[in-house]
Amino acid sequence: MVYLAYMDHFRETTDKAAKLGVFSTIPQIRSIPKNFLTEVIGTFALVLGVMAITAPKSGVPQGLIPVVVGFLVWGIGLSLGGPTGYAIKPARDLRPRLAHQLLPIPGKGSSDWSYAVVVPLFGPIIGGLLGALVWRLYTAPLG
Repeated sequence: MVYLAYMDHFRETTDKAAKLGVFSTIPQIRSIPKNFLTEVIGTFALVLGVMAITAPKSGVPQGLIPVVVGFLVWGIGLSLGGPTGYAIKPARDLRPRLAHQLLPIPGKGSSDWSYAVVVPLFGPIIGGLLGALVWRLYTAPLG
């Protein structure tokens, strides 16, 4: 559907990055280590925040959990979205980038898999694992 919505845009523009940006995350300033760290931090905050929000003792009413998680994602996007487009989960970037690779977009350029594998794939995996680990250590019984 995205392809159909942007079909005229794809024909008119020569900006390959703009065409890729329709589908997937791209960094404002390409620095793989810093972009990777940004994704680790964003996903760390997401996983730790979701675990805290959904904890039985959180005090968040069951019916408001989706809204509170939505505000969490919004906050992560507002604070960390600029540098990388905040994938914060591998599926947010991987499937749309694959669509970019496969669709017949005129003058599309590279799908930039060297960036995709490191930053929006492994960054969120590491960040999520760290967020879960910190939550587990924080909530583990003392003793």
